Amino acid sequence: MEKVKKVFISEADQYLFSQGTHYDIYKKLGAHVSCEDGEEGVYFGVWAPNARQVNVIGSFNGWDEEAAPMKKLGPVGIWGLFLPGVEPGAMYKFLITAQDGRKLYKADPFANHAEYRPGTASIVTDLEGFQWEDDAWMEARDKKDVYKLPMAIYECHVGSFMKHPDGKEGFYNYREFADRLVEYLKDMKYTHVELMGILEHPFDGSWGYQVTGYYAPTARYGMPKDFMYLMNELHKIGVGVILDWVPAHFARDAHGLAEFDGNCIFEHPDPRLGEHPDWGTKIFNYGKSEVKGFLIANVLYWLREFHVDGIRVDAVASMLYLDYGKQDGQWVPNKFGGHENLEAIEFFKHLNSVVRGTYPGFITVAEESTAWPDVTGPIGGDSLGFTFKWNMGWMHDFCEYMKLDPIFRKGNHHAMTFAMSYNESEKYILPLSHDEVVHLKCSMVNKMPGFEKDKYANLRTAYAYMFGHSGKKLLFMGQDFGQEREWSEERELDWFLLGEKKNAGLKAFVKELLTLYRKYPALYEVDHSWEGFQWMNANDGENSVYSFVRKSSTGKNSLLFVLNMTPVKREGYRVPVSATPRRKKFKLLLNSDEERFGGWGNEIESLITAQKEPCQGQDYSIVLDLPPYASAVFVF
Repeated sequence: MEKVKKVFISEADQYLFSQGTHYDIYKKLGAHVSCEDGEEGVYFGVWAPNARQVNVIGSFNGWDEEAAPMKKLGPVGIWGLFLPGVEPGAMYKFLITAQDGRKLYKADPFANHAEYRPGTASIVTDLEGFQWEDDAWMEARDKKDVYKLPMAIYECHVGSFMKHPDGKEGFYNYREFADRLVEYLKDMKYTHVELMGILEHPFDGSWGYQVTGYYAPTARYGMPKDFMYLMNELHKIGVGVILDWVPAHFARDAHGLAEFDGNCIFEHPDPRLGEHPDWGTKIFNYGKSEVKGFLIANVLYWLREFHVDGIRVDAVASMLYLDYGKQDGQWVPNKFGGHENLEAIEFFKHLNSVVRGTYPGFITVAEESTAWPDVTGPIGGDSLGFTFKWNMGWMHDFCEYMKLDPIFRKGNHHAMTFAMSYNESEKYILPLSHDEVVHLKCSMVNKMPGFEKDKYANLRTAYAYMFGHSGKKLLFMGQDFGQEREWSEERELDWFLLGEKKNAGLKAFVKELLTLYRKYPALYEVDHSWEGFQWMNANDGENSVYSFVRKSSTGKNSLLFVLNMTPVKREGYRVPVSATPRRKKFKLLLNSDEERFGGWGNEIESLITAQKEPCQGQDYSIVLDLPPYASAVFVF
């Protein structure tokens, strides 16, 4: 057994923390198993620069408020104390006496584990000793060019994926969840999973977007090493893991970061800069070195300690704009009189340069809903430096179009082509996320017009369009088999629907899309350039039919997509194609109207030879009978 090392906080630690460049600070602040003078115990460290006094209270001293006074170590405001005999599993808090005499009972900002809600204590945890089995994955990760690889992300909320019949409040432990999730992802062929609500949070209804414990996997589903097990199992089947990460704001609960030592040390003290009036949350002070260091070290903590492969940064627009969600008088302009948050901009550049500069295979994704330029450019320049940006514009246009009665689609035809006009401006992910299937927005299938069978046919073709379009993919859980109710964190997905032919058919269709997506480089290799995408006919609004080609870097095995967005069968429909005398055989790969997918069973010819018949600027064209609400994919 490895000997327990002494943990202490040096002057160098304090200096680097004050500069915002101590990227291992989570190994010093918090509660760490340590050894002094041959005696084992726990070393406690906390940043509370304005405190009159700090005491450690916990299950090991009967929560005695006087028993364990900490020592202030220097001008930076870090306090430290070694307590012999304290062991992992002990509950504790920091009792902070503010300058005005108030007593504040605070959870540890750097705690690795927390008491199960509604409890708010931190728990001493030793992260050492987990037997990782993902060495091959980790070694390969930083050598990959993620832009040229397939990325099909399954967005998942652990607590409502499935409910445990006997578990605590219906929650599966991370280990039990791992077994079920691994089986599903392996079957469906997703490349990544994005996990919602992993960072500790007090309120289930926030879905994990109002955090109190940035360094703790939520106790709802078990211990930190249980979460390590989940990560390990996903990596063993070749699935990458992205965590939702929320540096935009934090919960104002009394035990959390808000007014931590009686003063605003994590948030900006001016409420116009430090509070979100609509969300009832606190905003981090991005101009403060210690706060920037807290957040950047947090990403490195999840990357190093839990082998996380990426973060999806929530609500980036709310950080970039000082007036986001605010009325006149509720915000303060920057020093140039503008509404850009200059400190948040520098924070993102710093974050991405440190994390992506050190770990090039690590993915950072911005959920940014405006036209802010250069979100995903190279690190070290004017860009914010993210790997990818969610294409919120595509998502909005796509959903609004698909909701239309087909009779009105011809008048909105170019809503579905617009995203390609700006596709080269950023590196995009196409998201159909949880936000689109809550708050009376309807599930994906119930957004679709028509009778039941029409809805499912519409959705199959919508997904075919999504998988053919340039950009990586993200789909929220349940939407791949036609979850009909809106999502709620309080209940599991309606898995019973898979007993219905239409739902089993949709799931089979999405699985087929995922299989084709991973098989054909044309669908992912050249995602952010016109070299990988070509419209065959973007303008057939009269028939509401779209046709386009996806091309690989080698030009081999190009794929032709033809999509009919109406309930009218298009017999003898002519599609322009970029064929040549030597490449004019078009082999059918996918017909969304097959009965096995829940369709009507209209057939499409399995092999079509292009004719030298000019059409829409192309020298060749093919003719096919296009079923109603159907998508056809050919390889040539």
